[in-house]
Amino acid sequence: MFWWRNEVRPGVSVAFTDADAGNLALHVGDNPDDVLNRRAQVEAAAGLGRRCFQYMDQVHGNAVEFIGSFGRGPTADAMVSAVTPSFAEVQPLSVMVADCVPVVLVGDNADGTPVVAVAHAGRPGVASAVVPAAVVQMRHYGASNISAWLGPSICGACYEVPEQLRADVSALVPAMWSSTTWGTPALDLPAGVRAQLAELDVTVEYSGECTLENDSLFSYRRDSRTGRFAGLVWTHD
Repeated sequence: MFWWRNEVRPGVSVAFTDADAGNLALHVGDNPDDVLNRRAQVEAAAGLGRRCFQYMDQVHGNAVEFIGSFGRGPTADAMVSAVTPSFAEVQPLSVMVADCVPVVLVGDNADGTPVVAVAHAGRPGVASAVVPAAVVQMRHYGASNISAWLGPSICGACYEVPEQLRADVSALVPAMWSSTTWGTPALDLPAGVRAQLAELDVTVEYSGECTLENDSLFSYRRDSRTGRFAGLVWTHD
């Protein structure tokens, strides 16, 4: 069910699901009841009890939403949660991908409580700085000592794009310039995210494997009718 899972700080866990957890997206033509059942199984495996992971309606933008409690998923590509005067606990968060970079961020508030975030970093999101936008929002809510975990995504040696697209995107994020192993233009999404995080003094603790090269992960480039796996962050005792 989990491709990677770890308690990254006391009482805070990060995980990335795999294909064995099944498709977790409602927008890919799957049976909604089956999807909701799989989400519940992931929540049970994470030990959430009565809590649920908050999902979002991802649109390849750079909007960031603060999530204080579980509800209807926002239209956004990043979410932040923290303890505030209005909300007594951190909301578990989820981001779905099938080649884009699932980014999970964890920081410390001055009162010792965590500030967490997730971001959906595809080509448009990296180019429009969705991950830096999430970091800015975390710091707005008091986060310091922020670290990042980058889940599996398509690598720079596999993500083939037209020459002009490589030039346009690399002009915005130079670290994304790449070539495939067969010598054609490519973009390196995780390298772009790592570069943006480095500029913000955010430490990358983990960077996952290539989705296209691993059949145990969903990949849109390998099969456009594929499902979506998730990056997750949650608090626990």
